[in-house]
Amino acid sequence: MKSILLIGMGKFGQTLGEKLINMGDDVMIVDKDEDLINALAPKYNNALIANCMNEDNLKAMDIPSFDACVVAISDDFQSSLEITSILKDLGAKWVVSRADTEIQRKFLFRVGADEVVYPNHDIAEKLAVKLNSENVYDYIEIDSEYSIFEIAVPESWHGRTLVDENPRGKYGLNVLLIKKGKNIVPSPKPSYIFEDGDHILAFGSTEKILSFTNKNLQKSKLKAKKAKRNNY
Repeated sequence: MKSILLIGMGKFGQTLGEKLINMGDDVMIVDKDEDLINALAPKYNNALIANCMNEDNLKAMDIPSFDACVVAISDDFQSSLEITSILKDLGAKWVVSRADTEIQRKFLFRVGADEVVYPNHDIAEKLAVKLNSENVYDYIEIDSEYSIFEIAVPESWHGRTLVDENPRGKYGLNVLLIKKGKNIVPSPKPSYIFEDGDHILAFGSTEKILSFTNKNLQKSKLKAKKAKRNNY
């Protein structure tokens, strides 16, 4: 369980807060909107109505005692910028701030944010990947070069073993686990036989994995076209 200070309870802050609570974290929420805090307070261990632009208000919260401080403000970038800076000055261990543009992201890092989340950019990027690769179900970007993808295994893999396909050697895919519906096969053995409906969680170069998924998508489409012609 972690202790989290969550500043800014708009839609993003509320969604994040609920997720943290469900994971068992101790979450303190803060917003200057009295009606909003009064409505949300029953869900949290601690809720405070305060203007966090006021350094004295933040000092009173004992900032160093939190494992992480999240600045989830979305409608006032100046406030987000100043609060991020004050939190670091007060000894915050880890500050995560929200950005809505690339320029905001750069400024937040400059004033001391340890991590910057970029929800609109991340959602758009994930959607673009999914739209271009029908067999990609989810992915997590690790850095600018590497990601973890959840991929439906190609039909050509069905009935073949992991060592037969050699995803790492052929495609640069490091298979972390295999999902079979609701069941998970962690660190699968080389003798594992792929079945229809299997998904793999694979780590590797984002470029290589996208190339792999797109090639297999094109193969599937060509196969479907051939089957359609043979039916006539």
